Amino acid sequence: MRRLAVLVAALAFAPAAHAAPTLEQVAQKLQTDAVYVAPDAQEQVDAARVRREIDNANAGSIYVAVLPDSAGDPTEVLRTLIDDVHRDGTYAVVVGRHFRAGSDTVSGAADLATQAIDAHGSEGATATLVDFVDRVADRHAHPDNGASGAGWVLPALLIAGLAFFLIYRSRRRTRQNQAELTDVKQVAHEDLIALAGDVQRLETRVQGNGAAQAAYDRAIQSYGDASQAFDRARTPKEMSTVAQALEDGRYQMAVAEAALEGKPAPPRRDPCFFDPRHGPSSRDVLWTPPGGTPRKVPACEADAQRVERGLEPQTREIMYGGQMMPYYYAPPMFGGYFGGFLPGLLLGEMLGGPFGWGGWYGGGGFGGDAGGGSFGGGDFSGGFGDFGGGDFGGGGDFGG
Repeated sequence: MRRLAVLVAALAFAPAAHAAPTLEQVAQKLQTDAVYVAPDAQEQVDAARVRREIDNANAGSIYVAVLPDSAGDPTEVLRTLIDDVHRDGTYAVVVGRHFRAGSDTVSGAADLATQAIDAHGSEGATATLVDFVDRVADRHAHPDNGASGAGWVLPALLIAGLAFFLIYRSRRRTRQNQAELTDVKQVAHEDLIALAGDVQRLETRVQGNGAAQAAYDRAIQSYGDASQAFDRARTPKEMSTVAQALEDGRYQMAVAEAALEGKPAPPRRDPCFFDPRHGPSSRDVLWTPPGGTPRKVPACEADAQRVERGLEPQTREIMYGGQMMPYYYAPPMFGGYFGGFLPGLLLGEMLGGPFGWGGWYGGGGFGGDAGGGSFGGGDFSGGFGDFGGGDFGGGGDFGG
């Protein structure tokens, strides 16, 4: 119990202390206050002065955010805030020492940002932002004063559209990967809890048996490795490290059990196919999946005997999409995790199944952008799709 309590505690999720505001939180602040300056921003900005300039200017809605370098790429930060604030207007962001602007209400906002930083960049962000607000107001009042000629419009629109598509797809994939990781982690968390329970039940039994105690201690170490890998994983594929550590822990538990019975350590074999939590397999057994073809799979002795008697093995099931299913019918995103238990097993074969995909090791119906669908539209209803022909990416950097 003494070590187990520490290990089980490692499963708790602790929020990071003093976390900086996310872009979503910044967007929420901008919906009630046109100027937001992060406490840890590199550029010192007089928010009250910029706010007064916006209030006095007849320039439509203007939103200004001053953030630290850690906020991310300046252009993507601008795009994200426009998306999340979800209002027509002109947006300006200072990220670290970088200045970017975009607008759907005045043309050439990017050029105005460049002009402002050329004129006042050496004076700092406050003077630059004030000048930018004045230029936006002037352009708002005299829209015909923008650059003449329209030969650049189509290429700029195409470039802006492509940039929007790439950013949108990247953000969609990020959200999808996070959702998939959550599903896979839930399954892995169940396995961590199961191994913790097995370790707890064995703790008092190994005392006084040197070989069993040594194997037990190695199982404890493997559990700790699995728990740390669980916390570090950022993609479903990285969960394979968790699976491998858990598999090693179960094998060491089997070694400890054998030592307690006065038997030699069992050979190192793949885990039981039907449920890796059963520990190392004892032999291969001929098994026919529903609607599939016979194939040999590694099985623990109990499941091997069930199969040979024509009974159903004790198969691991997981919850996905609101229904329970055998883990080997799970969608491909689980392949990295369960493939860590059973590397290469049945790779490339089609198991088939009733859930619309072929299983994590059997190909299946998922394309390269798991979830399918084609790009169309975006996260906002209109106005910001083109950015007035090149407004995105304008501006410049402070300090020369």
